[in-house]
Amino acid sequence: MKIINYSSQYDKDIKDLLVELQEHIVKIDKEKYNILTDEYRDTYFEKTMDEVNKYEGKIFLAIEKEKVIGLIVGLINNENEKTYDFCAPKRGRVTELIVSKNCRSNGIGKQLLNKMESYFKDVGCQGVLIDIFAYNEKAQKFYYKNGYFNRNIEVMKKL
Repeated sequence: MKIINYSSQYDKDIKDLLVELQEHIVKIDKEKYNILTDEYRDTYFEKTMDEVNKYEGKIFLAIEKEKVIGLIVGLINNENEKTYDFCAPKRGRVTELIVSKNCRSNGIGKQLLNKMESYFKDVGCQGVLIDIFAYNEKAQKFYYKNGYFNRNIEVMKKL
């Protein structure tokens, strides 16, 4: 397994992984708000690529036998921030970290996360932000195990 920078030759595999993650999110969503539409595959991929281009983003791919088995997407959509009630350094944001379900628990996610953290450090980030779907308990455990902690918690009530 090797980790490489994004290459468009793998777009089909990337779209497959994005769909695989969305299928998982749909499955675990207790409120059933998340859906998978026919246009998701191409539309979400285009949105992701637009954000990568707009926000100093980076995509790293885990490749095995010329197939993408994992990916991570990172953006830098903020700079140092200081207001009357908030002061934070430049931070990176991981928007996607996906390892194919057949390849999990082999350290691929950790390697991808470490690669993105190195990129963020290289461009002057002092922190990393990641949003995790509350029902994705395996993802939460993965991030906690890798030194991440809760900074904000959003709560919800159905009416």
